Amino acid sequence: MRIATWNVNSITARLPRLTQWLETAQPDVLCLQELKVSDDAFPQQELRALGYESVVSAQGRWNGVAVLSRVGIEDPALGLPGAPEWEGTVEARAAAATCGGVRVWSLYVPNGREIGHPHYEYKLQWLAALRDTAEKFASASTPFAVLGDFNIAPTDADVHDITQFEASTHVTLREREALAALEAAGVSDVYPRPLKYDVPFTYWDYRQLCFPKNRGMRIDLVYGNEAFVTGVSDAFVDREARKGKGASDHAPVVVDLDL
Repeated sequence: MRIATWNVNSITARLPRLTQWLETAQPDVLCLQELKVSDDAFPQQELRALGYESVVSAQGRWNGVAVLSRVGIEDPALGLPGAPEWEGTVEARAAAATCGGVRVWSLYVPNGREIGHPHYEYKLQWLAALRDTAEKFASASTPFAVLGDFNIAPTDADVHDITQFEASTHVTLREREALAALEAAGVSDVYPRPLKYDVPFTYWDYRQLCFPKNRGMRIDLVYGNEAFVTGVSDAFVDREARKGKGASDHAPVVVDLDL
């Protein structure tokens, strides 16, 4: 089974690339983030034509997540249990389904904006709710994974130059402690094998030629329980999907399972 995660940064803008990638990469399950569409505008018909069912949580201009599957969808769920509100709204940042016997959650963790901003505390509260959810599923014999844009680089090595991130979010101790708490709940980081470069970055800013210069970050992550991790036969970042005009600023992370 092939499972992937991809922050597409607007599914409307990226639809031609997405459909092409689905046809070539052939994932059985794909978790999407940052859809930037309403539920009604999600391209269900185009994806169904390629054989994919969808579970979608979208709210218009911002956020939005989905799970696409061509191996069936069971027990769909929208929203992270216990997730905090932001400005009176529970944002569309989590969607789950059991696909081909694997329970997956597509996640778009809040950005945090800047240290000291209320959005930073919101991010930490959201991650605490994620830890509680993972704890409920991690010990099960069913393969289980949380995948998506975590907006956190787990270590200093996961950014191109840590000195450029002093006093910035994504690399702070409290954010990394939240990832450590997630792992303590029973899931492990599925680290992609390096291909062209030593560190498999997943995100590169559009500005200042960051992608050609490989000034990136590894913030799109896959955490799986023991039943999931022991089945991993390969994991990699598809850098080709980040190339060219009209690309998302993130690349897909692909995990192959032998279950």
